[in-house]
Amino acid sequence: PRMLAALPDDQGMAQPGLPPLVQPAARGLLRLGIEEAHPMPSRRALLAAPLLLPSLAQAQDPWPSRPIRLIIPFAPGGSSDIAARIVAPRLTALLGQPLLIENRGGAGGNIAAELVVRAPADGYTLFQGNIGILAVNPTLYRTLTWNPVTDLVPISHLLSVFYVLVAPMDRPWDSVPKLLAAARARPEALSAGNSGIGSMGHLASVLMDHMAGVKTIPVPYRGGGPLANDVLAGKLDFSFSTAPTVLPLIEAGRLRALAVATATRSALLPEVPTVAEAGIPGFEVPNWDSWLAPRGTPPAVVTRLNAAMREVLSDPEVIREFNRRGMEATPSMPEVLGAEIAQRVAQFAPIVKATGATPD
Repeated sequence: PRMLAALPDDQGMAQPGLPPLVQPAARGLLRLGIEEAHPMPSRRALLAAPLLLPSLAQAQDPWPSRPIRLIIPFAPGGSSDIAARIVAPRLTALLGQPLLIENRGGAGGNIAAELVVRAPADGYTLFQGNIGILAVNPTLYRTLTWNPVTDLVPISHLLSVFYVLVAPMDRPWDSVPKLLAAARARPEALSAGNSGIGSMGHLASVLMDHMAGVKTIPVPYRGGGPLANDVLAGKLDFSFSTAPTVLPLIEAGRLRALAVATATRSALLPEVPTVAEAGIPGFEVPNWDSWLAPRGTPPAVVTRLNAAMREVLSDPEVIREFNRRGMEATPSMPEVLGAEIAQRVAQFAPIVKATGATPD
């Protein structure tokens, strides 16, 4: 008969409760000419083995093995949606699976963000969040149920884009000073459209009110597309809208550009002054979009997504498509995006409090 070695394992511990001659073979077994026993599997184990195969195969499936959802917190037609639809087919080609865009507007982007936060952290649900949702909402909404720093994993910046202060062609104000004069003459009468509560367009109008000493009425929409349509139709008195949404309308003479919300003039609208030049010194409102995933998404998936995004956003054709619409492709590493989100949350908290901005 075969003899089983009564040697301790490589941790120096024998299995308790068994006589020395029936101790299991150790990882560090010194064979010394003694053959290790190989017991036959039981009938039950043989029958159960096929049941383990699907789960094993699933665990070893390469990512991605099915379509990926990208949740955008705005209606179609705005800059976020435009950029995603430029990038999506190229990422689909790189990853080998469709990137499906879902527009989930409402509640200042919180509906979409909560959907992503609650989704499985498997790399198949992504979030396109802008600076307003990620950096303003945490202060603006006192009962926010998600945290951009702890509940989401950064992947990469996507784009930066500038805001344009626009007004309908039939309004009497063709400059910032005239708009402010009208707002002072009629307190709480002029309507200021924005692409959603907590958006940077919303913050821009509230900040203008605060810095200029006027009071206008914020009117939120579920994205830049519907907002631009109502400014064009004369249903609003003015708005801060993203350049990709309103540039074609400005160039066609259908909307009036009063100013840009940047530190310097834009090469796309060289004749349009900055808000600071036009009478509110120090006024500047940044804006960018980025991609994130639910907390717990495997690092390997984040790394592959980041590499794919950096490749797509470095494509000269994508850069041209972005630039002609007033957007700049801004790929980054995940840690850079994560650090900026934390920095911007801290930066905008006192501004939101000082302006008295609310989600109401």
